[in-house]
Amino acid sequence: MPHLKDQAPCAPSDCPSVSLIFAARNEAEKLPQALATLKKIDYPALEIIAVNDRSTDATSAILRDAAEHDGRFKILNVDNLPQGWLGKPHALQCGYEVSKGEWLLFTDADVCFRPESLRRAMGMANLRGLDHLTLMGDVEMHGFWEKTVLSFFALGFYIGTNPAAVSDPNSRAYLGVGAFQLLKRHAYKMSGTHLRLAMEVVDDLKLGKIVKRAAFRSDVGLAGDYVSVRWHAGLRNIVRGVTKNFFAVAGYRIGIVAFQLAGIFCTNVLPFISLPFVHGWTRILAAASLVIALAAHAGTARVMKASGWYAATQPLGAIIFCYMLLRSTLVTLKQGGVVWRDTFYPLEELRRGLV
Repeated sequence: MPHLKDQAPCAPSDCPSVSLIFAARNEAEKLPQALATLKKIDYPALEIIAVNDRSTDATSAILRDAAEHDGRFKILNVDNLPQGWLGKPHALQCGYEVSKGEWLLFTDADVCFRPESLRRAMGMANLRGLDHLTLMGDVEMHGFWEKTVLSFFALGFYIGTNPAAVSDPNSRAYLGVGAFQLLKRHAYKMSGTHLRLAMEVVDDLKLGKIVKRAAFRSDVGLAGDYVSVRWHAGLRNIVRGVTKNFFAVAGYRIGIVAFQLAGIFCTNVLPFISLPFVHGWTRILAAASLVIALAAHAGTARVMKASGWYAATQPLGAIIFCYMLLRSTLVTLKQGGVVWRDTFYPLEELRRGLV
């Protein structure tokens, strides 16, 4: 995959207008740091549309202050959520409807940008003739448990989505990352906009899907520290944070969850347990497979700026990942839906809204 650091910034004369759009609901804790970086983005034709989605904390005041000091900011307040919508897709749709840019950049309210990030991304999109570019940036991690879980999560994410194949029009691989999705306005409109993703919990991933299925050119790049986010602080918050997502990724199908659990356990835990008990060529082949798996994990950890030695935590990361998947499934089934940003969404409606 291409690296943003290797891409020259787009010349000002080659920079089409861009509307950067994000939804913010009770983001007072993380929003100031992200806004400080948005203000420093070096891009000649940029509007920043912040959609305040029914916030009850200081988010409104923080956004108003940003708009007063930077004319590129536009604040859109959403007071009510219509029936048949999740909060975030609805907010992003509202942001799109008031935007004017030739290109759209969907991001999250806690994402930080380096000043040249957008010009480099536009240069990459122009050079590769893209309609849609999503970037995987740095995830800020602290401590043993965050690095153990998130490095394994990233390994599974890479294997499960196959980002390197997204650019191949003959491949069914697709990807969308919530931190950074840059796409042409025409491609977004013809793909169906967030109207098609109204009840999609993993709307960012599925935005990549509808763009790819509409036969537009999509690709994935590595942003490094040009785009970064502090996702969830601590293991407990990571577990809670993915409760709404993991069962959704499985399409709310118990059979898929069972298959995923068996696959994760058999490929990431069982070989470590069984190696001392097998002999001959079986042991040699098992050892070789473990070396390959650990090398892949080490490489993933290095990309995420963690020590390659975290590959040794692969069985532990896999067990925690299985727990998170199982917990997401059981909690969603017990509740009969998901709770997202203090709003409950019934499982029946979520299943009907799958893309």
